[in-house]
Amino acid sequence: MNRLRWFLFGAISVLAAGLAASMFFMLNNRGFSASEAPSRLETWIARTARSAALPSDARVRTNPLPNNPEVLTEARAHWADHCAGCHSNDGSGDALLGKRTYPPAPDMRLPATQQMTDGELFYIIQNGIRLTAMPAWGGGSSHDEEDSWKLVHFIRHLPQLTAAERRRRWRN
Repeated sequence: MNRLRWFLFGAISVLAAGLAASMFFMLNNRGFSASEAPSRLETWIARTARSAALPSDARVRTNPLPNNPEVLTEARAHWADHCAGCHSNDGSGDALLGKRTYPPAPDMRLPATQQMTDGELFYIIQNGIRLTAMPAWGGGSSHDEEDSWKLVHFIRHLPQLTAAERRRRWRN
């Protein structure tokens, strides 16, 4: 009987949240348009849900690869092929596709991303984020775990990109 109560409580909570979201969109006359920036409430809810969805063991994982110029060069080429379409070459998110998704692709150079642990970044690269445009790259033949760890190093490097690095050819 206790499980039934929890199930009913969960079902009613989901319905109430759906009703509240519908009312919010109808009252603001926004609909479900992806052409506007997310509100602070939407951003907070999305970040809270993302944080809650990350397994605790993902947060504590450390990058097994060395952070050296060779790894960064390989990561930069992989970024150009797989990530720059949304996040842009410099990680700003100022790419045609990234600006038109909802929520828009984040600026990977900002604290919201840079303060995440290496394990959290790795988990997101590997598993994606539901209800966003971030795909799961893990398990594919063109992207393995080592590629994801290299990308974590590159993401950490994005705030320090030099003008020369920005001008350099991105693909090998």
